[in-house]
Amino acid sequence: MSEEKIIRLDMGKLQGDTGDTRPALCLGIESSCDETSAAIVDSNRNILSHIIYSQIPEHQKYGGVVPELAARAHILAIDEVVRQTLDKAGKTIDDIDIVAATAGPGLIGGVLVGWMAATGIAQATGTPLVAVNHLEGHALVPRLCATAADGTSGNAHVDFPYLLMLASGGHCQILLVRGVGQYELIGQTLDDSAGEAFDKVAKMLGLGYPGGPIVDSRAQSGNPNAFKFPRPLCDKPGCDFSFSGIKTAARIFLERATQPLSDEYINDFCASFQASVVDCIVNRLEHAMCDARVRNASPKTLVVAGGVAKNSAIRGAMEKLAQTHGMVFAAPPMSLCTDNGAMIAWAGIENWRVGRVVTEPIAPRPRWPLTEL
Repeated sequence: MSEEKIIRLDMGKLQGDTGDTRPALCLGIESSCDETSAAIVDSNRNILSHIIYSQIPEHQKYGGVVPELAARAHILAIDEVVRQTLDKAGKTIDDIDIVAATAGPGLIGGVLVGWMAATGIAQATGTPLVAVNHLEGHALVPRLCATAADGTSGNAHVDFPYLLMLASGGHCQILLVRGVGQYELIGQTLDDSAGEAFDKVAKMLGLGYPGGPIVDSRAQSGNPNAFKFPRPLCDKPGCDFSFSGIKTAARIFLERATQPLSDEYINDFCASFQASVVDCIVNRLEHAMCDARVRNASPKTLVVAGGVAKNSAIRGAMEKLAQTHGMVFAAPPMSLCTDNGAMIAWAGIENWRVGRVVTEPIAPRPRWPLTEL
């Protein structure tokens, strides 16, 4: 890429031969766990193309993600996923102005596949390269597009600052998001993440993998008061979570079952378990709202992001909580809650705008806290 083009990119515009302006295009690549994904997003918040290759069928027989199998699957899929992404957008690699990829945290074998692919493209084309923190991808995607709890208003986006609950299979955190790279940790899980608890309870019930969507579906037909699950830490100050006690209670309930589990039993069990998780989340978020005010911040939006953001009960409870406190609730569209290339592309654009581009070789990281940004 010429020096002239880099200067124009920094100005936020691209000048064509005719003098017309156009938005910058970012190719985003995500490969941190069990999805190989790529997307092209422009700086006007349009998703031109988005391809996700899910490895769930390869991992279902094991009841969870096998890192070695995931890395091999990424290697086999990455070239075709990128090619399809370009074709679907009607673009060539020369049309891309920014390349972004997950550089951590995640399963390091998978992270390396996507990062090396992005590095090769950037070096071959002279395009600016952005190393995206996977968690920041989730944290910023509501600024690309966000929905209410019922999935409406998909073209809305969120302004800084906002209060974020980031919940997935590996993470559960409450963060005050002041800006790109500006994250203050307010609370986090002390043991299991919410997504991990959902998956493990689903496995105990023999419901399959991934467990979260199945538990949510079964819970909608159950009685949330049928089983008395604990609400860990809800009587304590602070904003940290603990879900291991809920998981242990689930195991004890099932060990005491004296007959085969009926559909009614499973539905009630899922509803009661899910209700306990929701109560814990609401309690901790209420504390976090007070904490945010102490930090001299006045976030007007309450956001949930990450794979657990697809849970209907959590979205509904958080929307009610936001309304109670005079805040707006927002979440990514369902298609952008789980790991995806669009969130990486948008995070790439956000970081590029503030000058966060790779200027020397970096090493991908299996662990990379948001607060280190």
